[in-house]
Amino acid sequence: MNKSELINILAEKHLHLPIADVKSAIDVILEHKTLSLASGERIEIRGFGSFNLRHIAPRKGRNPKTGEEVSLPGRYKTHFKPGKVLRERVNDSVG
Repeated sequence: MNKSELINILAEKHLHLPIADVKSAIDVILEHKTLSLASGERIEIRGFGSFNLRHIAPRKGRNPKTGEEVSLPGRYKTHFKPGKVLRERVNDSVG
């Protein structure tokens, strides 16, 4: 599912809301979540999961074209940990 599919599903379930309002609500939610992660906050959605940042230490890498060693700076990576309800539903329906 992508963002436009989510907007369409929500608009179909809530016919009293214009699609523009649904899109605006999704945009506001995603922007707020992005800003929270960018400021180092943890995001937890009960039953779904949590998002937090993991630090990747600086390291040495290689340029694949030349084989020359290059220094790669440290960075942050977004990590998602699914909640218990999500894990159980996925495992029950897929497995």
